[in-house]
Amino acid sequence: MSPNGTTSLGRLHAFDLPAPSITPPRTALPVLLSIPHAGRDYPNWLLAAAWGGRASLEVLEDPLVDRLAWRAMAGGFATVIARCPRAAIDCNRAEDELDPSVIEGLKPAEMGPRSRAGLGLVPARTSSHGQLWRRRIGPDELERRLQQVHRPYHDALERMLGEIAAGQQGAVLLDLHSMPPRPAAQPQHDIVIGDRNGTSAAPWVSALAASIARERGFSVVLNDPFAGGHIAARHGTPAAGIHALQIEVARTSYCQRDCRTPGPGFERVACLFEALASGLGEALGGAAAIAAE
Repeated sequence: MSPNGTTSLGRLHAFDLPAPSITPPRTALPVLLSIPHAGRDYPNWLLAAAWGGRASLEVLEDPLVDRLAWRAMAGGFATVIARCPRAAIDCNRAEDELDPSVIEGLKPAEMGPRSRAGLGLVPARTSSHGQLWRRRIGPDELERRLQQVHRPYHDALERMLGEIAAGQQGAVLLDLHSMPPRPAAQPQHDIVIGDRNGTSAAPWVSALAASIARERGFSVVLNDPFAGGHIAARHGTPAAGIHALQIEVARTSYCQRDCRTPGPGFERVACLFEALASGLGEALGGAAAIAAE
């Protein structure tokens, strides 16, 4: 508390942020699941810092995507799941995607396109609630969030991809997300597969993922409107055999009308995630075997 009675968001860290949840593989198939936006462990200090409380922060979540992965996890696929809410720090953004309306000491000229849209490393605003935070955070608080959440998340992805790929000549990273309903005038596909326009995964990997989804009755499009974020860009190196796909699933495919609770399509999407992991893992293993002959 400052002498004038105001509190800086940068000093509201009475409780630590939850670290990522990491599940090691129990299968030989070289696939890793990443779920960066389903975190919903909101510390009280974070809720107190938000103008609109919890409701204003929950809209940033990919609701229930961690639960959608239950079949793939039961099948032994490794996972890295962010338990920290995206509102506190977004693991699908680079460390330099900063917004001066949220972070003290920055100049507007330093902003990237996502930050200008209010969805940088620390989100600034949403279309439904406007500005999120009562105060900006200082560099020390930003560093705390990076050390507690963002860097451990990416360190885990890098380490586990290396372990999974060892002896396999490659691995697939499936970065799982969900997308809200689009305006009526815009097409709404069930699945958007992003490979950073061919730079984070080999074309055959993206094509196979699309085929697996279409065979199960889902409508699929590649890279439009979501080509992939920081996770795919940072960890996808197809030349080295590491393929990263961002998978966006329409919330209407698995949620009720509120887009918060499971709907009749929930198990269908859970089966899709399992099929993607199994199908891509088996295909990569087969491709490696052929290459070794």
